[in-house]
Amino acid sequence: MNIAVIFAGGVGCRMNSKVLPKQFLLMYGKPIIIHTLEKFDRHLEIDAIVISCIESWIYYLEELVKQYNLQKVKSIVPGGQTGQLSIYNGLLAAEKLAHGERSIVLIHDGVRPLIDEKLIHNNIENVKLHHSAITCVKVSETVLMINDADENSIEYIPERRKTRLARAPQSFWLEDILTAHRVALENGVFNFIDSCSLMQAYGRKMFLIEGPLENIKITTPDDFYIMKALLDAREDSQIYGLPD
Repeated sequence: MNIAVIFAGGVGCRMNSKVLPKQFLLMYGKPIIIHTLEKFDRHLEIDAIVISCIESWIYYLEELVKQYNLQKVKSIVPGGQTGQLSIYNGLLAAEKLAHGERSIVLIHDGVRPLIDEKLIHNNIENVKLHHSAITCVKVSETVLMINDADENSIEYIPERRKTRLARAPQSFWLEDILTAHRVALENGVFNFIDSCSLMQAYGRKMFLIEGPLENIKITTPDDFYIMKALLDAREDSQIYGLPD
């Protein structure tokens, strides 16, 4: 099976929304998370979707799933106290769905809706070939590594050509990522920033694949308006025949 594990546990403090968590904010009359879920629900290679959601918003999300007729959403589970624990809860739900079948999981942010069909396919194929697929983009500006003791002091500047930004999906064989999570929990570690960091920490070699630049995460108001502009551009390309 190919299972999408969608992380929708954030409350969106940086978005400054006073009413809704960021994943439920409307974009063209549709919640951001629905834009994301539809990409996976419509993809022919995705068999099931699991969502890890803020517990108090699960009922609201269940109603949205019904409203938008998302057939592949098979489980919505409560998020945990950290992002790592929220993803772990989603992986446990994926394990139940797999029923022992060797499966691929694509771990993706609910607020990263500009993923495309090709990227989902490439993640699946590269897990089959390389046991992992970490979506990334090339860095277009200089990255500065700062000194631990003085945030205004530069420790070193990595070569730009050797630098990438990790994005999502981050995809693995289900048993591999679950094993790493369980080792982390046994070691009392609960705060890995993402699945790539967790797997790397426990000695797994990560295989990088390049994704589209527009596959951004909606975290701040600026991101929200960038996404809106990108969606406008996509709509215009359909109407006026502009290049993608």
